Amino acid sequence: MSGSGRMSGSVRAVGRALNLPFTGAARGIRKVTHAHGAGESGLGKLIELHGVNGAGDVMITVALASTVFFSVPTDEARGRVALYLAITMAPFTVLAPVIGPLLDRLPHGRRAAMAGAMLARALLALVLSGAVATGSIELYPAALGVLVSSKAYGVVRSAVVPRLLPPGFSLVKANSRVTLGGLLATGVAAPIGAGLQALGPRYPLYGAFLIFVAGTFLSFSLPRKVDSAKGEDVALLAADEQHLHGPHRHPVKRPGLRTVGIAVTHALGANAALRWLSGFLTFFLAFLLREHPLTGQSAAVSLGMVAVSAGLGNALGTAVGAWLRSKAPELIIVTVVAVVLGAVLVAAVFFGAFLVACLAAVAGFSQALAKLSLDALIQRDVPELVRTSAFARSETLLQVCWVFGGAVGIVMPLNGSLGLSVAAGVVALGWLATVRGLLSSVRHGSGAKPRVA
Repeated sequence: MSGSGRMSGSVRAVGRALNLPFTGAARGIRKVTHAHGAGESGLGKLIELHGVNGAGDVMITVALASTVFFSVPTDEARGRVALYLAITMAPFTVLAPVIGPLLDRLPHGRRAAMAGAMLARALLALVLSGAVATGSIELYPAALGVLVSSKAYGVVRSAVVPRLLPPGFSLVKANSRVTLGGLLATGVAAPIGAGLQALGPRYPLYGAFLIFVAGTFLSFSLPRKVDSAKGEDVALLAADEQHLHGPHRHPVKRPGLRTVGIAVTHALGANAALRWLSGFLTFFLAFLLREHPLTGQSAAVSLGMVAVSAGLGNALGTAVGAWLRSKAPELIIVTVVAVVLGAVLVAAVFFGAFLVACLAAVAGFSQALAKLSLDALIQRDVPELVRTSAFARSETLLQVCWVFGGAVGIVMPLNGSLGLSVAAGVVALGWLATVRGLLSSVRHGSGAKPRVA
């Protein structure tokens, strides 16, 4: 018996030793994500869910990197992607404005919506795993379905964050922590996906399936207050006069985004230009670098270099935004859009490998920093009654702009200088249309005190 007991103890000791790296890593992650009250408020679980989301998305990206763009001739690939972008994205852009209000009226709406976006990508990953080997036409609608689900998750996640703020947390700080969690998970999952890709293009998709299934269940672990719309109303683009029936009732105006100061609407316009640029660069550079890789590199390596540059820029912008928090958000937005405009112009005139990578980094940095500044303005200027709805509506508009930018990127001729010149024109229009209003709000202090009509 003593020998058997010693053997059993040895087995348990070996089991604990083998399990320690995983349990230790899990405890370390939980300690970081739940720090500063994030565990009690539920923000920690959202950070972990967003990490799962980023890891699953990068697995699919790795699997499709050598399939979607390289399995068929460029013109055929562009035609297919453009067709399915129109077929799949058009309903999303039309229905997007009603997603926020609809979820406000559905019991368990937001948790179910996030779980649905996860489950949809899990199932689509299986569809993709059967299509990547043959390059069949099912690959394109499935890949774009993944894109739609990912964007839908983003809209809902944006509406959830304000409901999970720990005491003393600003919206900017919470968003930056969620974003950094997703970026770190993406950085960890990317090399794992590359290792699975070496075994075959199906294996990263099997990994994505498992990750998104876990995300489906994790979505329902968020606090119930995520689904509660108690004390909230719907933010409109303009003030809406609501007539109440009964004795001694008078018309009441609900606050809208245009009634809370010009800073929010102009900041949203500037962010829309940057999000358009992001969608444009995603598709335009994907096809351009396939046909004309960076000097001395293959098409796949060229795409990887640009993607890494954009990711590093985004991570740096998020970190800087968390540090600056809400310090002069109008000036930050004006500055970063001007910097992006300069970077696009320089890359258009002196088009080359180094400048393309720099442009991707600058665009990622500026988009992250401008978005966090917009969040700060919404938190500052939009009444709490409609803040969550306003946040969801702003994110919806930005997602639609990303779609339109991607559509333009697909149809543009594969000429780097020409394409970036067009992009510079769009960014310039966005900057000129918003800079005066943002600077005016700073001079006159119109954004400092929220107004409700």
